[in-house]
Amino acid sequence: MSHPYESLPADRFWRTAVAERSPFEISGLWTPKFEIGKRSRIVTAGSCFAQHFSRALVVRGYKWLDCEPGPRALTPEQRRDYHYGTFSFRTGNIYTPRMLRQWLEWAFGGSEPPPEVWEVDGRFFDPFRPAVEPGGFVSPDELSASRAVTLAAIRAAVQKANVLVFTLGLTESWQSRATGHEYAICPGTAAGRFDPEVHQFFNHDHRTLMQDMSVALRILFRANRGLRVLLTVSPVPLTATASGRHVLLASSHSKALLRVVAGQLAQDHAAVDYFPSYEIITHPAFRGMFFAPNMRSVTQTGVDFVMANFFRDQSAAHPQPVRAPVAARETEGGPATDETEAEIRCEEEILNAFSR
Repeated sequence: MSHPYESLPADRFWRTAVAERSPFEISGLWTPKFEIGKRSRIVTAGSCFAQHFSRALVVRGYKWLDCEPGPRALTPEQRRDYHYGTFSFRTGNIYTPRMLRQWLEWAFGGSEPPPEVWEVDGRFFDPFRPAVEPGGFVSPDELSASRAVTLAAIRAAVQKANVLVFTLGLTESWQSRATGHEYAICPGTAAGRFDPEVHQFFNHDHRTLMQDMSVALRILFRANRGLRVLLTVSPVPLTATASGRHVLLASSHSKALLRVVAGQLAQDHAAVDYFPSYEIITHPAFRGMFFAPNMRSVTQTGVDFVMANFFRDQSAAHPQPVRAPVAARETEGGPATDETEAEIRCEEEILNAFSR
């Protein structure tokens, strides 16, 4: 008597799809829901690993949008230091769905940023992107004016884009007790001063992650009905945890929740897809070979392998003419193409300084 398993292809069985293959032969992990082609206008945002996407896209001649390129007089080093060209807008890392939701609500008029400003030695830092201005701003007014430019860049990026690639990074966060707003990083680390009466730790659960991502998607699709969203989960473990658990367990918990949320959203929305960069780097089938000796940083070989899978699976689903790699961006500047780990901008790395 026949049954459904008799007619399944080889990649549906562990033995033929994984166990009997070299890690470099494991393929076909992604069947893209929509085309991301050379003419697609692509916006990137999220955690540190999202920066690899923009760089790989530019190198291969894809149209990555840099909607906040910065002054032309800046040197390449200054652009990196001031976070120009890191993502499609100058927010710095957006680690959680709540942070994405906040930026979108501020950009599209759903709410106003709180007036909170961090002052250190007469310089002023934005609590929601404290690392983008080395040394801080000269005044709160300059800070607000700079943030307004970023909010305008977010609006332009969302409205112009065909595809938004967003990498989910963390569930752990720090918030204002008074307003509930989420900070980019724990106050007192990159800037500001920590006050337990003012600041609180919050570890998002499945409910809040889904709620925040669902609101963020509604804002995105309301602003651009033709937009497609590609979600990924960063394979980079937590630098540190304030959860009270061992950092290995805290990291596993965080990534598992983000992976479930990304998968559920891709299942529920025709305009949302999930690309498995997380699995390619972290799954035991790949023997941990793509991590540096610190077991946290992803090597260049790992990045290249992830992106090779991305472009191969896209090409299989949506064949495109082969062209020589050329940089293609719609602005001056753009992301650096030297993909060494040292060049990846990651505010969370600051927490390493507090390890004993």
